[in-house]
Amino acid sequence: MSEDRIEAAILALVEARGAGKSICPSEAAREAFPESWNDHMRHVRNAAVHLARQGQIVILRKGKPVDPENFKGVYRLALPESSE
Repeated sequence: MSEDRIEAAILALVEARGAGKSICPSEAAREAFPESWNDHMRHVRNAAVHLARQGQIVILRKGKPVDPENFKGVYRLALPESSE
């Protein structure tokens, strides 16, 4: 699919937001696919898991980092703490 496009959107948005702040996954979907962003939410999640495995971002649930292999529900994306 367009995982590279989604990953680039995620990285650009979390970097623009800065350390200690997070983005909603839908922001990345809207950035990459303005017309049909909702159809791509599954791809955003997959890209987020991939980036989290590489240590480029962290996936947050209720403000706490979660295991990218095992999380459910509403989540947000942020830069890792060490990127400050």
